[in-house]
Amino acid sequence: MSTSTGGGVPASRFLFLGTRAGHSIADAEYEAICHYAGLPTSRMDRVRLEEGPMPQIDLDRYAGVITGGSPFNSSDPITEKSVVQQRVEADMSKILDEIVARDMPFLGACYGVGTLGTHQGAVVDRTFGEPPGTGHIELTDAGRADPLCVGLPDKFDAFLGHKEAVRELPSHAVLLATSGPCPVQMFRVKKNLYATQFHPELDSTGLIERLQEYRHAGYFHPDELDRLTREALASEVVHPQQILKNFVEVYA
Repeated sequence: MSTSTGGGVPASRFLFLGTRAGHSIADAEYEAICHYAGLPTSRMDRVRLEEGPMPQIDLDRYAGVITGGSPFNSSDPITEKSVVQQRVEADMSKILDEIVARDMPFLGACYGVGTLGTHQGAVVDRTFGEPPGTGHIELTDAGRADPLCVGLPDKFDAFLGHKEAVRELPSHAVLLATSGPCPVQMFRVKKNLYATQFHPELDSTGLIERLQEYRHAGYFHPDELDRLTREALASEVVHPQQILKNFVEVYA
């Protein structure tokens, strides 16, 4: 991971690690993260892990690393994981070894819970999976004091949809946000390693794109698409995006 890919890069650059197959949905996620983080794409390098093995990455080039959602589930039995999924998980685990050792700024949205959580010894399973839609999130005392949650109200709505979640955090992790249906919605490890179960990059348009893309992926019954689309359009999810903006402002 230590071989540089070039020189002269300012420390305010960030790295995005994507795992979504399909160019349109992968591009939409990347562009949404850049948009709400307040970064031009010229300052957010991207690696699509589902397309091939992790290239050599010099983490010294970056102020922080962000990863988004995924069709992969860390808790799936090994016999159900494709060759691609197993490779992606091995690559993510390897780079997390270095990121965690450095306590390097890291923000994982949705799949970040499975990857960082599993890496740190959390129990990740399907106990607290949630269908796509709006979730009611509440900050903990630690969350209200955390710099990534500055500007968030104590309670806010967020878009989510996931088959797995953290059932039990390791003792060294700090719970930052919770909800009734899913107790672990956001946590921190060490000082700079974060994961959210909800999607801070999603607005209603983005959620509808995901609903259409994953209509037959087992997150919801296909006949529910119209209802979920109407609910997305009627939702007012305006606060979670602040987390992306805060991440860049704190670490750039």
